[in-house]
Amino acid sequence: MLVSSKEMLNKARQNNYAIAAFNIHNLETLKATVEAAEEERAPLILQTTPGTCEYAGIDYLVAMAHTASNKADIPIALHLDHGNSLDLAIKCIDAGYTSVMIDGSMLPFNENVSLVKQVVEYAHKKQVQVEAELGHISGVEENISSSHEVLTDPKEAAEFVNRTGVDSLAIAVGTAHGVYKGKPEIHFDIIQNIRQLVNVPLVLHGCSGVPEEDVKQAIKCGICKINIATDIKIAFADELKKFFVSQPDETDPRKYFKPAIKAVKDVVKSKIHMAESYNKA
Repeated sequence: MLVSSKEMLNKARQNNYAIAAFNIHNLETLKATVEAAEEERAPLILQTTPGTCEYAGIDYLVAMAHTASNKADIPIALHLDHGNSLDLAIKCIDAGYTSVMIDGSMLPFNENVSLVKQVVEYAHKKQVQVEAELGHISGVEENISSSHEVLTDPKEAAEFVNRTGVDSLAIAVGTAHGVYKGKPEIHFDIIQNIRQLVNVPLVLHGCSGVPEEDVKQAIKCGICKINIATDIKIAFADELKKFFVSQPDETDPRKYFKPAIKAVKDVVKSKIHMAESYNKA
């Protein structure tokens, strides 16, 4: 069965590693991610964005994740990534998600607090964990582009956690969503300061394309969850493109998905090792 992300994130926080969370979009990316995590004996968070919920259907996603978790011998949580409304968060909670993110990072501070409190109140009645974001990460997420970055203020982070009762906090410290055009500048000092002031796991979004040494340093400073999305999509798409260049007349998805699935598995395994969550299940 699907499990809460609470225990796996708290263990990561206590033992200075991170849980790698992967955005999946269909059966193929889900199976590849779960198989890779099983082979690495790593706790796993499967994530879906609002766009994926609309594309695949919440009930289908929950059913696939439940099936995977029942077959796997590792803990698996199902998480809504960048939930954009109270309504969607409630739908995912009621359908069987074990964790949701409500993203009010573009709102003024007090409005963000108010929105998150509403989700926390509903979620906690059903033993569902809530992630929120303070500060704002730039880049492209769900086809919405933002060049506006606001780094998280440590004192505001402490107040935010205290007022909302949120279970984990995504912070803006220099990463971005999507593909990087240059090397990101991670503010490790901000991570350390927030870690000292709050007692919940810290989340780093936009880890695709960030140099491994920077992610590992961020984990040492206090990050407990790393989000991987773009690298999964690129690996899957690139292998499909290669396949059809060499075999343009093939029509059997069982054949052309095979190398794409392997490519996703390779990415997942590399990120699990980067997070140092292997052999932690």
